[in-house]
Amino acid sequence: MIGAVWSPDDGRVSPSDLCAALARGARSRGAKILEGTPVTGVATRDGRVAAVETDKGTVRCDAIALCTGLWSRRTAAMAGVDVPVWPCEHFYLLTGAVPDIQGNLPTLSDHDAHLYIRDDSGGLLVGCFEPRGKSIDPDLLGEDFSFQLLPEDWDHFEPMMMNAMHRLPVLQSVGVRMLLNGPESFSPDGSFMLGESAETRGFFLGCGMNSVGIATGGGAGMALAHCIVQGHTPTDLQEADPKRFPACFNSVQALSGRVPEILGQHYAINFPGLQSSSARGLRTTPLHGKWSAENAAFGQYYGWERPLYFNKAEQSALTFGRPGWFDQVKVEVGWAQRHAAVFDQSTFGKILVAGPDAERFLNRLCANDMTRPAGRVIYTSMLNERGGFESDLTVIRLSDEAYRLYVGTAAIKRDMSWLRRHLQHGDRVSLKDETEDLAVLALMGPDAARIAVEIGAPELNDLRYFHHGVACLAGRPVRGVRLSYVGEAGWEITCDARDAPRIYEGMYAAGARPSGLYAQTSMRVEKRFLAFGHDIDSDVNPLEAGLDFAIDWSKNFIGRDALAVLRDRRAPATIVTLLFDDVNAVPLGNEPVYRNGEAVGKTTSAAYGYRIGAPVAIATLTAEAIPEGEDAVVEVDIAREQFKARVLRGPAYDPSGTRMRLR
Repeated sequence: MIGAVWSPDDGRVSPSDLCAALARGARSRGAKILEGTPVTGVATRDGRVAAVETDKGTVRCDAIALCTGLWSRRTAAMAGVDVPVWPCEHFYLLTGAVPDIQGNLPTLSDHDAHLYIRDDSGGLLVGCFEPRGKSIDPDLLGEDFSFQLLPEDWDHFEPMMMNAMHRLPVLQSVGVRMLLNGPESFSPDGSFMLGESAETRGFFLGCGMNSVGIATGGGAGMALAHCIVQGHTPTDLQEADPKRFPACFNSVQALSGRVPEILGQHYAINFPGLQSSSARGLRTTPLHGKWSAENAAFGQYYGWERPLYFNKAEQSALTFGRPGWFDQVKVEVGWAQRHAAVFDQSTFGKILVAGPDAERFLNRLCANDMTRPAGRVIYTSMLNERGGFESDLTVIRLSDEAYRLYVGTAAIKRDMSWLRRHLQHGDRVSLKDETEDLAVLALMGPDAARIAVEIGAPELNDLRYFHHGVACLAGRPVRGVRLSYVGEAGWEITCDARDAPRIYEGMYAAGARPSGLYAQTSMRVEKRFLAFGHDIDSDVNPLEAGLDFAIDWSKNFIGRDALAVLRDRRAPATIVTLLFDDVNAVPLGNEPVYRNGEAVGKTTSAAYGYRIGAPVAIATLTAEAIPEGEDAVVEVDIAREQFKARVLRGPAYDPSGTRMRLR
C-alpha cells in the first residue's frame, strides 16, 4: 500500500429504506403510488404525451418521468423515444462474520483492483466493477423480474476475488455466505439521462443511472422535477442531456458491445484522449478510407469517427502531461500556417430551413439579423428565455426562402428538436437534416488561394469574408464559404458526400495535407473561438461571452428581454484568453484560476498554441479579476501546481484577424 485517502464525511444509506421513506413522503403530499401495475403503452398527440396506458386503465397526463432502469429502452419505445441503456450483470459477495468488525467501518474503494468493500452484518460486502462486464439481454429476464437475482458465476468473479484477498488477507480465512448477481443498466458513455426527450414533448427521462442512482438520486430528482415544472434544468446539464446520443447507439449490437466496457471504466482514470474501443465504426465520413490510409488516429464523437491526428505511430501511453502526439500535431498546425491544410468538418450538423416563412421563423429564434441577401454568411446564436445559449451556429442564406444552418457535431439532435418545438401553427417552414448528405472540407492556409485556382475554382478567391458562392473543384460542384475556424485564410467547402474523395484528391495533388481535430482545437483556442459545450452553454449569455456584436437589438427574438436587463446592468464580458508563461504547462480545461490567492474562475478549453509557442486557454473569470486598463496576471492550478498566465481580452494569435482575410 503506497497511500490512501479517507473521507470522514462520507455517508451510507440503505437503498430499500430510502425508497420506502421517499414513498411515505410522496404519499403524505398527495401522491398516489400504484404497485403491480404494468404500463402497456404511451399515448401521444401531435408529438406530445397525452396518456399512460396500463392494465388497470388509462391515466391522462401531459408529462411522464421515465425512471424504469434497465427497462427504460423498451418503455421509451412506446412513445417513439430512443433511450440507449443496456444491462450488465453486477456482482457482489457477502462473507460470514469477520472478527473485530463492530459497527460501521469506512467504505474501501480500491480502483486499481476494481473493488469496493464495506462491512455488512458483521461480515464484509465485496463488490466490483470488473474490467469487462457481462452483458445480459433484458428480454431474457422475463416480464416480472423483480426482487430476484441472476445465477452465480464464480468463474467470472474469481479474478476480482483474488484482488480482494490480496487487498484484505482476512478474506482468505472467512466463510462465504453468498455471491449475489443482479442486473444494472448503463448508458454508452457512463453518464445518466436526465431531461426532456428529443422525440416527444412531455416525455422526461431519469434513467441509465450507471450504478450511482442512490448517490445522485437526490440531486437528479430535484433537477428532473425542475425540468418538468420550469421547462429547463436548474443549471446546464449537457453531460446528462438525453439528446447527446445519436440513433446509432440505440441498437442491440452497439449497446451490448459498449456497455460491458463502460462498466469496466467505472473506476478507471479518465485520461485526456481516452477513447472506448467497443461499438466503433458506427458512423464514418465520406473520407474515412482516405484518413485510414493516412494512418489517422480516430476519436468517436456523436457516433462519428473523426481523425484526431495523422501518421499515428505505436499507441502512445495516455498521460496528464505532454501527450505522445504533441510533435505530430505541431506538424499539422504548421502545414496550415505556412502552406494549406484540409480539415474534415463533415460531421458538423447541417440543417436546411426552407419555406416562405423561413426568414421570419429564424429571426424569431436567432439573435442576429437573418434578413440578409442570398450569398451572405451569418454568425448567430439561438438563446433560451433566460438569455443563455441554446446553440452557437453559422448560417448561410441560400435563397429568399432557404437557409442552411451549420451546428456542432453533437448538437444536431438538440438543435433539430429546438427548431421543431418553436414552429408555430401556420408557419410555412420545413426542416431537413442534411448532415449525412453533405461533406464539408475546410481548406485553410496561405496556399489555399493558389490551390483553388489550380483545381478549377478561381472564383472562390473573389468571395469576401462571410460570403459564399458556388464553384467547381476538381470537376465537382461545391459551395465555398469564406470564413475560418482556425484563424488562417480559406474556405469551408460543402459538397455532395459522394464527391468528397475526388475533391480531396485534387486538393492533395495541389499540395494540401490533412490536419486533424487536435490541430483544429489548438488553432481555435489560440483564436479564442468559443465552442458550445466547452466555453459557452445554456447558463452563459452572449454579453458574458463578448459576442454582443452578433445581436440585433432592433428585433424581437427569444431571450431578448432577459439580455436587455443584463445589458442595462452593464454585464461585462468575462470570457478571456489566458497566455501561460511556462511553456511546459499542460492545461486541459476546467482548472481553477486564482488571482491574489482568491478563486476567480476556471479554464474552459485549453491547448498548446503552436503558432504562439506557448500553452493557451480560454477561461471564464469574474469581472473583478479583469479590471479595465490593467494587464492582469492570474495563477492556474494544474494538478496543484500554480502556473502564471496573462489575461488577454482578445485572441492570443493574430488579434486583428488579418490572416483570415488574406485573398
